[in-house]
Amino acid sequence: MNLPKFEDIKAAHDRIRPYIHHTPVLSSKSINEIVGAELFFKCENLQKVGAFKFRGACNSVFSLSDEEAKNGVCTHSSGNHAAALALAARMRGIPAYIVMPENAPEIKKIAVAGYGAQITFCTPTLEARESTLKKVAIETGATEIHPYNYFNVICGQGTAAKELIEEIGLLDVVMAPVGGGGLLSGTALSTKALLPGAKVIAAEPAGADDAFRSFYSKTLQPSVSPKTIADGLLTSLGSLTFPIILNEVDQIATVSEEGIVAAMRIIWERMKIIIEPSSAVPLAAILENKVKAKGKKVGIILSGGNVDLGRLPF
Repeated sequence: MNLPKFEDIKAAHDRIRPYIHHTPVLSSKSINEIVGAELFFKCENLQKVGAFKFRGACNSVFSLSDEEAKNGVCTHSSGNHAAALALAARMRGIPAYIVMPENAPEIKKIAVAGYGAQITFCTPTLEARESTLKKVAIETGATEIHPYNYFNVICGQGTAAKELIEEIGLLDVVMAPVGGGGLLSGTALSTKALLPGAKVIAAEPAGADDAFRSFYSKTLQPSVSPKTIADGLLTSLGSLTFPIILNEVDQIATVSEEGIVAAMRIIWERMKIIIEPSSAVPLAAILENKVKAKGKKVGIILSGGNVDLGRLPF
């Protein structure tokens, strides 16, 4: 199986640099005091479409040959990847066809439609998402871009950690949340290439702990009826992301729902930035003492900021 390497992430960065935001790295003196560590937050909540997903979608769309791109692209996604793929397709001037579960957050439906994608709604099960997408792909001839288990998506996601490390330099730990593992596997590849001595640690909601179970049992465990406020972290690892995570990641920690909400609130209050619950999961792992951060320099990828302001958890 052909797995991405750091060289592929470097090539992806060169390809997408004209289209993405080089997002800022922020720190907070008061959060550092609370945790007794130096935290550096890579603000992908300020990326185009409000999430790191734009990096992978952009790399995937602009890697396609003219022949592969001519009928457009398609995917199934409940939100950030859908919006990212829709915008990347619009930038390349090709159509995007998105299958979305009908219970996706309203803000995400509006965003995807706003970027000009054609949306097909389906019942909110993985089986329905996949079968509906198959139909759409056959009808349109569009190229499927999987949300995370896709070579060029992983390479694009890895550029966020690459930027973080190039800007901050030496870090003891680099953290990312984990759902399907696209961000985590890209983050791990960049970190281990640039900072071989650093630990890569993922955080996951206890109510959606399939990556945690997969990692420690070393067998891929599906995500079965996950329950968490972190709606970006509901999916299972994939055939590409899982082996990279097994090889390159040092630890996966799980956190409580209360911990996620508390961490999200601290970032809103102390840093004055909007993040979605999924982004708060790594900080929650530090606050709940699942990750030993005291006295260390820790980089954290804040994955996104697309949150329904009418349904805040605090």
